[in-house]
Amino acid sequence: MEFIQEVIANNLAKMRKKRGLSLDSVAELTGVSKAMLAQIENGKSNPTVTTLWKIANGLQVSFSAFLKETDKPQIEKININQLNPLIDDDGNYLVYSVFPFHPEKKFEIFTVDLKPGFSHISEKHLGEEYVLIQHGVLTLEVQGEKFELTNDETIKFNANIEHMYINSSDETVRFYVIISYPD
Repeated sequence: MEFIQEVIANNLAKMRKKRGLSLDSVAELTGVSKAMLAQIENGKSNPTVTTLWKIANGLQVSFSAFLKETDKPQIEKININQLNPLIDDDGNYLVYSVFPFHPEKKFEIFTVDLKPGFSHISEKHLGEEYVLIQHGVLTLEVQGEKFELTNDETIKFNANIEHMYINSSDETVRFYVIISYPD
């Protein structure tokens, strides 16, 4: 079992048990089948980004709540090349949890790589999303309106609506996503 898969499995099981929920109850809340939830908890399935968002929304927790390992030191240097990404869309959408959600800070930070010629539809979710382009050209579609973003540009929007990330270029676009959660 991959390390990230084990972390997700342990966190989902802890959340469910702490709330006294059965797998059936979690399936009803999230729209993810009981069988899939059991496979995730047992480390036999590595959930897609979309599946993890469904579970997070149903349980009303942050996306990175599933990725939190243990308490970290106060100063933390991260090398993205040493992180294991969550992979969706057949390896064309990679999400690296750089700084997972912390309840006192109420935000989380991800780095995302979107391969050339691909798009990713994001489920609507809690929070306000801030997208910062590191390199490449990203088209962001929010409520039918398209925004083209290039190196060093940023955008923010309420994430409670479906949104799509589109890479129409011939190079991978890398961008950062900060999600700020309301009180």
